[in-house]
Amino acid sequence: MTLTTATGANADDHIDQSGIPGPEQDPYIWLEEARSDEALEWVRNENALTLAHMEADPRFETLKNEALEILDSEDRIPYVSFRPDGLYNFWQDKDNPKGLLRRTTLESYQTDDPEWEAVLDIDALAAAEGKEWVYKGSTCLPPALTKCMIALSDGGEDATILREFDMSTGQFVEGGFVLEEKSQGGIQWVDDDTLLVGRDFGEGTLTESEYPFTTREWKRGTDIADAPEIFRGKPNDVWSGASLLRDNTGTVHARTAFRAVSFHETEYFVEKDGEWVQLDIPKKANPYGIVDGHLLYSTDVDWETDGQTFPADSLIAVDLEEWKADPNGAAKSLVWSPGERQTKQGGAITGNALFVAMLDNVVGKVMQFNYVDGAWVSEPVDLPENATVDIAASSDETDQIMFTVTDFLNPTTLHYADGSAAPKVLKTSPSRFDKTGMEVEQLMATSKDGTQIPYFIVKPKGMQMDGSTPVLMGGYGGFQVPRLPGYLGITGKLWMERGGAYVIANIRGGGEFGPLWHQTAIRENKQRTWDDFIAVGEDLVARGLTSPEHLGIQGGSQGGLLVGTAITQRPDLWGAAIIQIPLFDMLRFHLIGRGASWTGEYGDPRIPEQRAWIEGYSPYQKLVEGVDYPTPFLWASTADDRTHPAHARKGAARLKELGQPYFYFEDMTGGHSGGVDNEQRAKLQALQYVYLMQQLMDGPGDSADGG
Repeated sequence: MTLTTATGANADDHIDQSGIPGPEQDPYIWLEEARSDEALEWVRNENALTLAHMEADPRFETLKNEALEILDSEDRIPYVSFRPDGLYNFWQDKDNPKGLLRRTTLESYQTDDPEWEAVLDIDALAAAEGKEWVYKGSTCLPPALTKCMIALSDGGEDATILREFDMSTGQFVEGGFVLEEKSQGGIQWVDDDTLLVGRDFGEGTLTESEYPFTTREWKRGTDIADAPEIFRGKPNDVWSGASLLRDNTGTVHARTAFRAVSFHETEYFVEKDGEWVQLDIPKKANPYGIVDGHLLYSTDVDWETDGQTFPADSLIAVDLEEWKADPNGAAKSLVWSPGERQTKQGGAITGNALFVAMLDNVVGKVMQFNYVDGAWVSEPVDLPENATVDIAASSDETDQIMFTVTDFLNPTTLHYADGSAAPKVLKTSPSRFDKTGMEVEQLMATSKDGTQIPYFIVKPKGMQMDGSTPVLMGGYGGFQVPRLPGYLGITGKLWMERGGAYVIANIRGGGEFGPLWHQTAIRENKQRTWDDFIAVGEDLVARGLTSPEHLGIQGGSQGGLLVGTAITQRPDLWGAAIIQIPLFDMLRFHLIGRGASWTGEYGDPRIPEQRAWIEGYSPYQKLVEGVDYPTPFLWASTADDRTHPAHARKGAARLKELGQPYFYFEDMTGGHSGGVDNEQRAKLQALQYVYLMQQLMDGPGDSADGG
């Protein structure tokens, strides 16, 4: 096949580096070196101070043990994936802290005590090789799914190594495919002896976001360095690569490729007669899968084509054979479009149908779609109402499928169907806390521009509306990711059983009401996200549900940025703030971790007009003298190569410079999500809830000494 370089341009004009703070303006840039001796010494000192304070609290050990009991519980639901040779599960507990990949049969899984066969023991592998291996999943050759590439991370980074593994023997393949240099990116199986590989191949193969933008075709028995390049994007893409379009039987119908020209915009290509042909679809649309002889597309924007307009969030179909003959000429038809306050979530394609999880005013349901007698028909799946519903697993070969049903107060149930009858309850998670006397209410706050912002509050029934209730409020508000009701588990046990209330704010920038709910609060309009969160806090106080001295906020990653903006824009509104694995220095975020990939969400600080948007809220620069901030708890992970620990480190260092009290903790083993095992995860939970109790329940005076 002829190698063709994809064309297209990113806006890289008007770049102005002069507005980006350097060492003269920012004395803490040295903390951006994740593992420098100086930075790690700083981390150890901060950790020692925080641990000395928190572990001295008599509640710490109790909270840690309660969290660990839940995390290690043998009676939690073992979620599985369907494969032709059984149901696979990855399990972590006190005996398998790094995890065990195992399998069972459907018959056994339906019992209360399934019989499991070990496939890969990550603890044994890590011990044998002297590594802190974290299992990051597998990519397998369909339809058998026994020939796999296993992804492993040393310490929890997103970057992984890849090794060929035979699921049928439970052994790594001697002389098999191996990529031992850690990298972002992944592989696709073409056949038994061929992989498509997108990795770091050396100079000139990574974007400025540090993701691959080339793909090679690698034949068994050859050196990856000699593998021919089949697709190349551009260095200023977020990432790019080639893939395969397969149906549920594993049949390959086309070789495809993509260029993510921003985090939210992608160009797609199909190989036709030895050349890459760009698909004539919106940059916020994407191929969705093959169902009943049709290729489906999903679009996040209104799509005008062939004299018709498909609304944002729709599913659109083209006949697969027509598309293969003429990718841009095949006639399009509507499969589904959303109603008001509706949006689709995850989907799954089984042997004979498409299932799509949806939200209707933040309440879940699942729809089944089939192509019957020349038309698309749909029907709801018979699942409980007024809950968060999701697709947990599905079979490519049959109509076997599993669903989860959950809400704040009731343990998650796992439902199973095989296409012959309505889903039945297969497993139920045990209760983890006493919900007696608790209730859930959905309320509305009015944001600065008048938009109604919904939020859920889980609270004691008949609680006094005098502002005395400690409230923990969470949010996210970015990247079209929704925050949905789900069983509170650890939060219920550690926080609500002790008299606290819990709030989730469904703010703009998230995905609770579809793509437009997200798109209305990005880039130049990102302040709307921060305004919405503040509005919910103000509403809680105005209703007497809590008061500033009893109102704590919590968020991670983009949510950490959210909490950072909240304490700098309204420091008087909060009594506590947990800032987890955050973005924080938004004038240098494109230089830290994978930050350059997120300019589509926030803007590019190298472009003066866009830097002005960001300067208006970047929390690091907004920490100033003369303001009384709530005492925050910032935590990060050394191995986090996504947001990077520098953001939280620099926030803590700046607070210390200002003489402001704060707590800082850095997990020195986990990745973006924190601890790599349940012991460390329980410790992180205990640290946070001790902090919240000190700040919101004990009253003032139990704060840090400034680090």
